[in-house]
Amino acid sequence: MSRHLEVGERIVRTEALHGGITAEMRRLTIGRPDGGTRDLVLRTFVNVEHAEDWLNREAGALTLLTGTGVPAPGLVAVDPTAAHCEHPSLLMTHLAGRTVLDDEGLETRVPLLARQLVAIHALRPAERPREYVAWTTADTVVTPKGADAAAWAAAIDVIRRPAPRYEGRFLHRDFQPGNVLFDVSPPESAGPRITGVVDWAATSWGPTDLDVAHCSTNLALLHGPAWGLRFAEAYEEAGGVLAAAASERLYWQVRDGLAFSEEVQLVAQPWREAGRAELTTRAVEERLDAYVTALMDALG
Repeated sequence: MSRHLEVGERIVRTEALHGGITAEMRRLTIGRPDGGTRDLVLRTFVNVEHAEDWLNREAGALTLLTGTGVPAPGLVAVDPTAAHCEHPSLLMTHLAGRTVLDDEGLETRVPLLARQLVAIHALRPAERPREYVAWTTADTVVTPKGADAAAWAAAIDVIRRPAPRYEGRFLHRDFQPGNVLFDVSPPESAGPRITGVVDWAATSWGPTDLDVAHCSTNLALLHGPAWGLRFAEAYEEAGGVLAAAASERLYWQVRDGLAFSEEVQLVAQPWREAGRAELTTRAVEERLDAYVTALMDALG
């Protein structure tokens, strides 16, 4: 770590950052010889099976994003095999702002999220990231207790079909409110603004619908099913292009919604730690059921 600091610099404070599911995050305050400080962020994977792969992908993505206008951290160093660190780790610059998961102000933030995602999808890297990987199968979906069994059975049948054809785009693959930083104290007249997009470890190549569907599911679980349905509209209003056929759009929305059925507890915990105490595993399961049912109603 110290070999990546400038001469005379030293770590004067560390602070754990909350909200991640797979990685431990720490903000490192670096003391400078002139008495000033700067912040870096250390992302560490402890006992994570695919740590090397994820860190290599994130390092590649951060390098690619430099100078694109997408507000991503800058890569400082990466140690994907723990050759120099205790665990596989990545060191990056610290971005101002914080995640905002409250219901208040959501109607203003959703268009900002949509515009930011359109900008990410507009990137045309010289080297494409790897093709996306589906996060669920029809056989691994976990139907929540008390869910609308008919709607879930129909939804599972949807993802048994072959994936629709699509035009590939650069995907974040985990674009959602927990990975977007906002300026929380802008001038009164300015309103909120996005200051950063983080966690690029799953960067992929695939359909824009997949990123939109993932953010939609997160919004549905955080703020209610109606917001999940709203996000695709906001994305198109911001200039984004989705699949032409409604049935194809719904395929991706349903696929992402069903993927959450396998990890509701894992997803809900960091939301509660971030202050959304009412989002118990059961409450999130109920919202997921309502969202999947709403998607199937739209399909019908």
